[in-house]
Order: sequence, then structure tokens, then C-alpha cells
Amino acid sequence: MTIELKVPESGESIQEVQILKWLKSEGDNVSEDEDVVELETDKASMDLAAPADCTLQKILKQEGEIVSVGEVIALFEKGSGKPAAKSAKKEKKAAQPKAEAPTDSPKDGNAKSSSSDEDSQATPSGRRELLKHGLSASDVSPAGKTVRREDVEKYVNSISSRPSSDVGNRNESEMEEVIPMSLIRRRIATKLVEAQQKAALLTTFNQVDMSYVMDLRKRHGESFQKRYGVKLGFMSFFTKALIDALKAHPELNAEIRDETNIVYRNYFHIGIAVGSGKGLVVPVLKFAERMSFAEIEQSIQEFAGRAKSNQLKPQELSGGTFTISNGGVYGSMLSTPIVNPPQSGVLGMHAIEERPVAVNGQVVIRPMMYLALTYDHRIVDGREAVTFLRRIKDAIEEPSRMLIEA
Repeated sequence: MTIELKVPESGESIQEVQILKWLKSEGDNVSEDEDVVELETDKASMDLAAPADCTLQKILKQEGEIVSVGEVIALFEKGSGKPAAKSAKKEKKAAQPKAEAPTDSPKDGNAKSSSSDEDSQATPSGRRELLKHGLSASDVSPAGKTVRREDVEKYVNSISSRPSSDVGNRNESEMEEVIPMSLIRRRIATKLVEAQQKAALLTTFNQVDMSYVMDLRKRHGESFQKRYGVKLGFMSFFTKALIDALKAHPELNAEIRDETNIVYRNYFHIGIAVGSGKGLVVPVLKFAERMSFAEIEQSIQEFAGRAKSNQLKPQELSGGTFTISNGGVYGSMLSTPIVNPPQSGVLGMHAIEERPVAVNGQVVIRPMMYLALTYDHRIVDGREAVTFLRRIKDAIEEPSRMLIEA
């Protein structure tokens, strides 16, 4: 009996997926619930398992192809699977002579050149070096009668120091690599363009003295880690300060819907931008207002670990009402983050650097961080944006207030 393997539904917003990697080959016997293919949506990666104990009879969609939800990507044969396995082996055997054919009758012009002119004009090591750089023996002026490896290296070094116009166009195609954009990268590109085209984005800045938070972390970091099994980072402080500011300025936790309505949310789903193997992803802390410092840090640590291995689930990457982006972990001093539609704001954190500041009439050196708030001016007025960012600054510079309220 033939069984179809279809792309399952993974959420209302997901209409297509990309075939990342087939984990099994045609003719392989697989067990029920054994992973056979890795798929990528525009939000995350996921594995698709075999529907029953069966044999993978036919792969219909190859790696890299984009397919729609509900589309059949493979056929399975329920049963022993031996005929399919034998068939696959026969196909492999039949394919072997074809793989050897190019050796007897090369089609590449460079190969012909190597077997004729270059055989007599270059030493074996010289020929290898010529082939490596896509050159022919006639391109190089040897020191002796034959082209040696040293002659090729000298020639390559000489043209690398010339203006690019001297090199010519011979190897331009070999110097380029065309790779299809992944669904996640395409999704990121679409969202960024959408934000620029639909929203009226504006950014305001401030700087915050990190001395007080750093002192708290120094005094309580060790006991915090022993008790909760996770380091006390900066992100939990900023998340707490952010939620306090969002409660005071609900327009930054709102969205425009249907171009005519503003939806104010009474819950706080905070997106935390983290790097992954596929690009930037934003897992969401659902109901972050209910979370403790430890729960925030534990969740972020778990998200970051699974993001690197592309194991985040689509539902963990959706539903955010506001986003925090920390470019400081990469050394960014200042940036203008882009709002993630339909959200109305994003907070940008940056690197901590010692700077001279005036305190009580005296110039002192303090660990300072620039903060950036990008907001949708259609919903948020400039005054609200500035006071919102100022409220976050005040909370970070007086963290004991957050601890008392927590």
C-alpha cells in the first residue's frame, strides 16, 4: 500500500516550507515516527517523521525546493520494503559506470589543455597550481624552460597587487557563488521592507549608567547562579524595566489593525532577538510580566541554545508585542533598530563602555550604554517615546525599585 507524506500545517501564517535535508534515502526501511526529512518554515526548522513502518519508495521533492502546505513530498510503501531496497541498489550500480565516464572522455576544455600543452610546458606541481588558479601555462613567464609552482605563485602574487582592471574577466564567474535565500532569510527581508514601507519609523536615543546594575550582579551573581542554575544577566533587568515602562505607556504595546483601529494589549509578550545558524530570530517571552528574574534568564538561555541548532518552534517565534534587540553582544556602540510589524516599538541595547560623565559637578568615569527606541510615529508621539525611554533609564539606574516591586 502506498502512503503519501504531505507537508503538515504548522500555523495559520505558514503557507510554504523549504526542504532542507532528506535524512533517509530511497529504498530505506523506516520505523513509525522516525524522522525522515528536515523542513524549514519562514520562522523555524522542524523534522517530519515517517507515518508508519514502511519503506521510502520515492522522493518527490529535492533538497532546496519550496513546497506548499499539504503538498506531497514523498511516497512510502507499507510492508517489508525489500523490492524497493533492491531497486535502489540496482539504480546505484547502474549509476556507477556513468560516474567514471568523464575520466575517459573529458568535456572540460581546461582538462584537454592540461593533457596537451601544459603537460609539456609545466611540471606536475606547476600544473596543479595552474589548475588551482584557473590559469594556463601560456599565462605565466617561467624562469626556466618549464612552468614550475614557484613561477605560478609569483605570477598570482603579481596580479593580486595590480588594480582589478588588470586581472581581466576570465575568472569572474568562478569568484561568485549563487545561493538561494532560505525561507527564514526571505521572511526577515520581507518584514524589514514592510516595516520601512508601512510604518512611520522614528528613533530616539538616551544613555544609561550601568554602574548600579553591574554592582548588583557582582554582589549577588554567584548566589543567584547557585540557586537558579543560570547567570544573572542584563536582559532580565531590561525586561523588567521595559514592562514597567510599557504599563505607563500602553501605546508602545499596541498595534494598528485594519488601518483604522488601535489595539491595546493588556499582556506583555516580549520578543528577544537572538542569533541563530540561519540569521536573526526573535523568540517570545509569553506573559513576561508574570516572570521572575530567574525565569526570564532561564528562558532566554534556553531560547539561545535552541536557536543555534535551529530547534525553535514556530509558536515560540510569534505573538510578540514588543522586542528587545541587544547589538551590544556583537560590539555595537549605537544603532537604529527596525520595528517588527505589527509591533509599534523596539528597544536597542548596545555595548557598555567607560565614558566621562558629569556627576554632582564632577567629571567621573562610568560604564555607560546607549539606548535606542525606534517607534511607529502613527501610534506613538515623540513626547511619549522620550518619556518611555527615560523611564527605562531611571529603572536601570535605580534597580532596587524593580526588585522591591518584583
